[in-house]
Amino acid sequence: MRRKQSVAESAAEGERGNPLASFVPLIVDAGIPMASYYLLSDGFGFSTVAALGWSSVVPALRTVWGLVGSRSVNGLALLMLIVNVVGLALSAVAGDPRLMMAKDSGVSSVVGIVILLSVRSKRPLMTAGLKPWVTKGSAAGNAAWDRLTAGSERFRRAERRFSAIWGTALLTECVIKVIGAYTVPVDTMVWLGTVLTVVAILAAMVIAGGSCAEPMEKMVGAEVAAEAERAADRGGADAGRGAPVAAAGAAAGVAG
Repeated sequence: MRRKQSVAESAAEGERGNPLASFVPLIVDAGIPMASYYLLSDGFGFSTVAALGWSSVVPALRTVWGLVGSRSVNGLALLMLIVNVVGLALSAVAGDPRLMMAKDSGVSSVVGIVILLSVRSKRPLMTAGLKPWVTKGSAAGNAAWDRLTAGSERFRRAERRFSAIWGTALLTECVIKVIGAYTVPVDTMVWLGTVLTVVAILAAMVIAGGSCAEPMEKMVGAEVAAEAERAADRGGADAGRGAPVAAAGAAAGVAG
C-alpha cells in the first residue's frame, strides 16, 4: 500500500510534464513508512500495531496531496487513494501486527491486479507515467505519441507490455511480503519489506524501461522527425504553387 501510492503521485507528476519526477517518488516513499514505524515504536513507545497503523498515514496524505496538487483525477491516482483509505480502515480494526502487514500487501495487491487487467484496455493505467517520460512533455512528442497509438500496433504492444511488467512486479512483491509477514519477525519484516519494495521497483524500471520505454522513445523521436520532414515538404509545395501566381502578377503589373 505504501509504495503504490507513489505510483499515483508519479502519474500526477507525469501529467505536469516532468518525466524524471515520474518515478523518483517511488523510491523516496519506500523509506517513509519504515522510518515512521521505528520512530513511533522506538522513539515514542508506540505498540507494534499502533506504529504500523500510523506509519500508513503519511503515504495516504501524500496521495491526497498529489490529487489536489494535480487538480485532476486519473484512474490510477483514484485507485491509490481508495487502496490507502481501505488499508487505514482495516488497520483500525486489526489487532495482530502480522495480520496488519499481510493486510497491507493483500489490499495493495489489488493495484497490481488492476494494472494487469488494464493492459487489455485502450489506455493501460501505467501510461499516465509512461507518456511524459517518452515524449518529454513536448507538444510535438505528444502529437507523435497520438499518431503512433492510432496507427502502430508495435507501439501499442510496447505500451501494454510496460503496464504488464509493472503489474507483475508489484503483484509478485505483494505475494512475497504476505509470505514474509507470517514467516519473518515483525521488526525484521518492516525493513525487509522496504527492501523488497525498492528491488521490485528497480527491477520493473530496468526491465520495462529497456524493453518498452526506450524503444517507444525512439519511435516517437523518429515520428517527430518524419512529421517535420512532411511539414517541410508541404511548405515547399505551397511555395512552389505560389511562385507561378506571383510571376503572373508581376507580368500583369509590367504589362499594365
